[in-house]
Amino acid sequence: MSDALWNQIKGNWKQLRGEIKKQWGELTDDDLDKIEGERDKLVGLIQERYGEAQFEVERQVDEWLSRRRDADVF
Repeated sequence: MSDALWNQIKGNWKQLRGEIKKQWGELTDDDLDKIEGERDKLVGLIQERYGEAQFEVERQVDEWLSRRRDADVF
């Protein structure tokens, strides 16, 4: 995903938190505060909570973002 898209995500982080919690329910509000819209932090915490490989989590995050972008959520 592009840096421009992640800049949009950072700018809309508070609005996206609910969507992220729907997708990855094991992430807490404290986790989302720590992530602050940073892709690497999001991937790392999902990986930690769900015990999945980094490449798989990155694929999931990119897929989730594509769906949000296609739905004009940003």
